[in-house]
Parts: sequence; structure tokens; C-alpha cells
Amino acid sequence: MRNAWLFACLLALQGLAMFGLVAPAAAHPHVFVVVQSQLLFDGQGRVVAIRQAWTFDDMYSAFATTGLNADGKPASAQQLQPLADQNVGDLAEFNYFTALRAPGQKIEYGKPTDISMSEDQKKLVTLRFTVPLKQPASAGKAITLQVYDPTYFVSFDFDKDGVALIGAPAGCSLNLVQPTPLADTEAKRLNEAFFSGLSPGADFGVKMASRAIIACP
Repeated sequence: MRNAWLFACLLALQGLAMFGLVAPAAAHPHVFVVVQSQLLFDGQGRVVAIRQAWTFDDMYSAFATTGLNADGKPASAQQLQPLADQNVGDLAEFNYFTALRAPGQKIEYGKPTDISMSEDQKKLVTLRFTVPLKQPASAGKAITLQVYDPTYFVSFDFDKDGVALIGAPAGCSLNLVQPTPLADTEAKRLNEAFFSGLSPGADFGVKMASRAIIACP
């Protein structure tokens, strides 16, 4: 079954490795991403957009930039822009792996803006984009934010300052909750997936994802 996370640059490797990244017997997940998310608030204290910055592991980063610069210097933003546009476009069907939940409110996303990609001096690639909400979301009751791939093909982890509130009203609180340790049976499934190269299940991504809880007065 084709995984949700099929970046354009990975398609060229499908004949050599599973989903373009690793051999079929390799461990699960196959891509590792460090996340920084910003919730953008309007003047009425409502969340209106989510700004994402995803830094990829060295393996994906190396492949994404292969052949761009023979001199070994980091790829330019202009060189990486087609890949950034393709990646974000492919994520629309899957809500950008971004789950914002607000009690009694239906969260839908609009067309992303501010799409870019860069490579740093450590040769790591970062994808940036902003996803607007079609309707602003009230944070008067606790809302939650998670970034995850349901199949756990991609592992997303917030960094130590992984979530920020931009323009939030005074008195808003933010707590980052780590995932609950897996039960023995779930750990066994994950271990089996490690050796088989198969997905441990469509529910594993959310179980392994950290959760940001935001509440405003």
C-alpha cells in the first residue's frame, strides 16, 4: 500500500528501496523529523494558522540535495523550492500531518503559504510552510496540537522549544505532553514491524506523538 508520505524526490528510488528510502527489511519508521510549530493568533485571541518548520534526518536530507551543488556548499532556497512546493502539495490530502483539535469546532485547513526549504551547514534540510485555518479556532477551552503520520512511516518529534504561541492573549498556557509508554502487546507489534519492514498499524502514529495542550482565558 502506498504510504501517505511520498516526497517527489523519493519516487526515483522506488525500484531500489522500499518507498525510496530503505530496504524492505529495514526498521520502522523510515524518516525522522524534528518539528517546530507556531500557532498564530488574531486580535480576537483565536488561532488562525499554524506555521511549521520540519528538519529532516541526515539520510533524507542527503538524498534530497543530491547533485544540487558539486562544490559541497548547501543548496540554495531557489534550488530547493520545486521540492518544497511538491512536498507540501502532496501533503494536502493528509491534512499536512497536522492535527489541531478544538472542542465543538471543526478544523479545516486552507491552502498553505510561505512555502520554502533550506539546507544548513550541517547538511540538514528544513521544510517550512504555514497552514491557515478556514475558520478561526477559539482557544477558550483547551485545544490540542499533534504532528504525526498515522502509519508511523515518518516519526515526528517536537524539539525542546517545539511549540510557540504567536500573538496569543495574555494568560494563555502551553503544556507539552509526552506519549504514554506502549503496552507490552503494542511494543511487540512495533518490534515485529521493525524486522518485517511493515507498518505496525494505522493507529501507531498518534500513539507515539507528543501532544501540545493550549488554553487561553
